[in-house]
Amino acid sequence: MDSLTQAVLGAGIQGAMLGRFQGRKALLAGAALATLPDLDVLIDYGDPVSGMINHRGFSHSLFVLTLMAAVLAWGMRRWRPSPLYSDRRLFLTLWLVLITHPLLDAFTSYGTQLWWPLTPTPTAWASLFIIDPFFTVPLLLVVAVGLVVGNRWHMQPAFCWALAWCAAYIALSVGAKTIVETRVRQHLEQQGHTVVAMFSTPQPFNIVLWRVLARTDGDHYIETIASLLDRTPGESLEAPLNSGLAEAVGPAPQLSGLRWFTDNWLRYDAVGNQLVVSDLRMGIGTGYYSFRFLVARRNGEDAPWTAVTPAYWHRERGLDELPAVMWRTVRPDPPLPLHEWETLMTLQRGMTAR
Repeated sequence: MDSLTQAVLGAGIQGAMLGRFQGRKALLAGAALATLPDLDVLIDYGDPVSGMINHRGFSHSLFVLTLMAAVLAWGMRRWRPSPLYSDRRLFLTLWLVLITHPLLDAFTSYGTQLWWPLTPTPTAWASLFIIDPFFTVPLLLVVAVGLVVGNRWHMQPAFCWALAWCAAYIALSVGAKTIVETRVRQHLEQQGHTVVAMFSTPQPFNIVLWRVLARTDGDHYIETIASLLDRTPGESLEAPLNSGLAEAVGPAPQLSGLRWFTDNWLRYDAVGNQLVVSDLRMGIGTGYYSFRFLVARRNGEDAPWTAVTPAYWHRERGLDELPAVMWRTVRPDPPLPLHEWETLMTLQRGMTAR
């Protein structure tokens, strides 16, 4: 999730656990501690693919953060002990502030390595968009009030209610995801498609509108836009994965890492004599994917592909399309122009610096 959400979640947890003892300091300390795992973005891994697959790695490990909470609790007890609360309460507070950061991240579509140094496919439950005001704003308001009044009022119940809303909203998001996936799967099967795997993620800022990916038994995927409010099947697009292009590149460590990180939700496109791979999980739709990389080149159409150091490929941000996406949340008409967007996948616009 975004940094503001992580900060207010940490502040809310520490406010609920230690606010009556620490006042405003609990909120500030909780907010600062909750943002620590994202400091891994400062590490340069040499290329954008390596950077992507290593972000949310060791710093988001439940093992590492549990150890960190224990060390911090021990250090605080030795440096500045307080008779107002127990060692157990202090450790539990620090542990909850730290581990809720990667757990919340795991509810987005990016991928979080909760079990590092073990290497299962990174967790991406993908039921929350990275910025969701319906999740964040209630907690933000309570934290803001707590910063103003300190511990003069009994804020602990307010923090607990705000955190309960966050938990309930996550549960609602999982329920919405299940409903939409079931609808789409049934519709595709009725059309005669064999669904091998499915991945769904909410569209920006809500849990009502969803983008559902279905991998078929051929080298294709079907992308569907569906709202909980729809009375008819949502608009969809069938497109090739072009997986054979990846096999033609040969051994490429970064590409193998990207397959692992995304659970192979990847599409390959030959754009002229350059091979571009797109992460299908993130973005508002085909043509507007958030992560696209140049991974290989060739000297001509009949020449072999040669792996190169990955670089960011031009990304269409889709900001002009955002109003249409927002409108699509509540009404199926007009449908999103998925086929028109798909033409952007092979435009020769080149690399971008980031």
